[in-house]
Amino acid sequence: MTEFFPGLAQRRIATSGAEINLVTGGSGPPLLLLHGYPQTHLMWRKVAPRLAREFTVVIPDLRGYGDSAKPPAGSDSANYSKRALAQDQVETMAALGFERFAVAGHDRGARVAHRLARDHAERVERLALLDIVPTLYRFETIDQKAATSSWHWFFLIQPGGLPERLIGAEAEFFLRHQLAALLRDPVKLEPEAFADYLRCFRNPETIRATCAEYRAGASIDLEHDRADRGRKLAMPLLMLWGERSSQGSGYDVLGVWRDHAENVSGQAIDSGHFIPEEAPDDAYKALHGFFAGEQA
Repeated sequence: MTEFFPGLAQRRIATSGAEINLVTGGSGPPLLLLHGYPQTHLMWRKVAPRLAREFTVVIPDLRGYGDSAKPPAGSDSANYSKRALAQDQVETMAALGFERFAVAGHDRGARVAHRLARDHAERVERLALLDIVPTLYRFETIDQKAATSSWHWFFLIQPGGLPERLIGAEAEFFLRHQLAALLRDPVKLEPEAFADYLRCFRNPETIRATCAEYRAGASIDLEHDRADRGRKLAMPLLMLWGERSSQGSGYDVLGVWRDHAENVSGQAIDSGHFIPEEAPDDAYKALHGFFAGEQA
């Protein structure tokens, strides 16, 4: 859907584990932008064209999402672990000629970005994570309020095809419900954007793959995170969270991340969960300043 990204071009790149759909363009240092659930690369449409004035932006659909490939989940959903999804992005960036780059991720994309920075620290110049706390921390500290607002974390991991069949029966209703629950201002989502999200989301293979990604998040990803406990990220880390988002506002975001990274800065944004769509001007300003080196 390059009409949402004027001046950028669509590409498909085969990695060792999946074929990745993306748009890319611009000029300047490379900047990888990763989306979250239940969306696609389209979530960056209001921010990426402006960033492309000074950066070469790379905006993929994660494995299992959008128009990227959706391989079998494998044992323990390992093919949808954040490690596997991060490896896709390292190989994608290398195929484009970028061995070292900056990364920004939102929601599930932020969890992929976090794992990428841990597994491939030598490749990441700067890291920005939007509206998350670490996965392991969230599972270990979750309470009734957080579990209620993030009920889908526990629904999507159920075995036996249960979430796949229930979502598949009413895919549009489920997508609208999820977006409405987290998007504090529905007017910010244009009908054309919703239509393309729905085009991708209602695909049974997308439903299967994204459930597998959540199952990995509640299993093999936690093993990887436990193995890294106590090891801090060294690259500059920017945290942005929505003031009206249950994902970020319920935590001392900077305090939590300072236990996981050495150089943390950040701020709340007047937004719900979907910061790049609800508050694109503030998101652009914060990301541009950070990646241009105007702030720590």
